[in-house]
Amino acid sequence: MPILPKVRDPRLITIHRGGSLTDEHHHLLAQWALQCAEHVLHLFEREAPQDSRPRDAIGIGRSWIRGEVPMTVAHDTAFTANAAGRGLPDAAKFAALSAGQAVAVAHVAAHDLGAAAYAIRAAGAGVAPADADRARADERQWQRDRIPAELRELVLEDQRARSSICWNVFDD
Repeated sequence: MPILPKVRDPRLITIHRGGSLTDEHHHLLAQWALQCAEHVLHLFEREAPQDSRPRDAIGIGRSWIRGEVPMTVAHDTAFTANAAGRGLPDAAKFAALSAGQAVAVAHVAAHDLGAAAYAIRAAGAGVAPADADRARADERQWQRDRIPAELRELVLEDQRARSSICWNVFDD
């Protein structure tokens, strides 16, 4: 299922690609996505403690924000993080996918919601089924509490617009 819309919001496209997203705001979105992924990373590491690919991806994402690695390195790292989740239980798989989406924000800012959505799915899959709704709601709120103030309305509007293609995890 695609998590990117067919028609992209120009507010989530960088200025140099014809949108209105500044580099500063792009970096803030990336930082938020990386926080979302890191918050559930323990669910992956519990299943695959020797596999550092998702954690490494989060580190590469932070290196991109600091200007230490080019976007292409971050983009390529996303595939590596995604691959780490193959064959694992859902909580671990979704946590790895969250890390992959987070580092992919360097390439396409709109991947921020992918990181958040997979983190919410990981949180729900990481508990007993009876507790899944509460875990997803708690994770969603934890994320929303950390949205950068200057991007809060944009992210919340995007969550409302794309929730249906992100498994409805952003619905209250």
